[in-house]
Amino acid sequence: MSLRVAIAGRPNVGKSTLFNRLAGRKLALVHDQPGVTRDRREADAKLGELRFTIIDTAGLDDSPEGSLQSRMQKQTEIALAAADVILFLIDARAGVTPVDQQFAELVRRQHKPVLVLANKVESQVGRDGTLEAYSLGLGDPAAISAEHGEGMSDLYGFLRPLVEQHNELESGQSEESEALGPDRPLRLAVIGRPNAGKSTLINQMLGDDRLLTGPEAGITRDSISVDWSFKGQPIKLFDTAGIRKKARVKEKLEKLSVADGLRAIRFAEVVVLLIDAEIPFEKQDLQLADLVAQEGRAIVIAVNKWDLVEYKQETLKKLREMTERLLPQIRGVPLVTLSAKTGRGVQKLMPAVMQVYEAWNRRVSTGHLNRWLEEMLQRHPPPAPRGRRLKLRYVTQAKARPPSFVGFCQRADDMPASYVRYLINGLREDFDIWGTPVRFNLRKGKNPYVDK
Repeated sequence: MSLRVAIAGRPNVGKSTLFNRLAGRKLALVHDQPGVTRDRREADAKLGELRFTIIDTAGLDDSPEGSLQSRMQKQTEIALAAADVILFLIDARAGVTPVDQQFAELVRRQHKPVLVLANKVESQVGRDGTLEAYSLGLGDPAAISAEHGEGMSDLYGFLRPLVEQHNELESGQSEESEALGPDRPLRLAVIGRPNAGKSTLINQMLGDDRLLTGPEAGITRDSISVDWSFKGQPIKLFDTAGIRKKARVKEKLEKLSVADGLRAIRFAEVVVLLIDAEIPFEKQDLQLADLVAQEGRAIVIAVNKWDLVEYKQETLKKLREMTERLLPQIRGVPLVTLSAKTGRGVQKLMPAVMQVYEAWNRRVSTGHLNRWLEEMLQRHPPPAPRGRRLKLRYVTQAKARPPSFVGFCQRADDMPASYVRYLINGLREDFDIWGTPVRFNLRKGKNPYVDK
């Protein structure tokens, strides 16, 4: 495990900007509005030849107990406790504020290596404000500009001995433990409308209050990744911001959050679509499911707040009928009922995820496919548009993830979409490919009697 470096400071001092610079990618949302970051976010970082883990945290603020800001602060305190090194950011242009002084005490109590970074030193005003950082009593400050990359050499000089010392300790571990190493994790994203309970569900799966939750809609803004393990299988969980109808998304910050959530879908292998049992399958739920299918990802539909449903058997039957009717493109998708708040039914989610993941990776041999094709053609021959029978001669699997097949037909353009659906449904039933999109493309076969 690499050295863990946490970035702390009051809101809007540039923590996420520094996080993105060290991560080498724009992973965290950056905006002029204070308090954009709410959950802690981790990423692999590099500075020169140094490699370490960087942790972005919510801005430290003096807030009443029980408020959203107070819960954000608790997440930051957990991150500081888990870190090996702390980078304490202040705004050099504003100088040291009473809030900076208050939370410098919190950082000091961690008894860990701390570097004070006076950010935003692009102007002379910022450089003059750097001198005030000595009053925090946390050692010599370093003047930087996270936006423009100035002062990174001072940060490098501070981190280098700490990274080297940490790496030496890690290399002292047994060779066996290092040789085993974790397998590549399964990437699992949880998506849904705002306030569907996505963060609460992930906390329930982890058995820990890792993500910020509450009754307020839209708490999650970034797509947060969390490493986890299910029965020995490494899992990378992605919590995403709630995605509303495009017409309702007007603020720039929410647009950034939605774009971050859509990137998480493209990066994931399996997607859990969380819907509300009291208002299931609204138009936005269906659009999200269709988006996942278009992206070619395996999907599981989780029905949250099941503890509030009075007539469970009747409601479940109705939901299954709605799923088959409204989402034919992902026919057979698993439907898991659960309560993220109480934890009831959550244990059924991961077996369903592993089931669709296996189907998403399924491969069928060409010989088996063509024996299957003969049976399908005998059972229901292709149509004969304009009086000429279509001949489907051969089928093969082009790739998996999702399962994609290619059929060769002399007049491929004349094949009706209804017959292609018949073939796709046959593939699902005969080869157990449920809960994942199935691609079936027709190509025109080459005529051997035509000269090149």
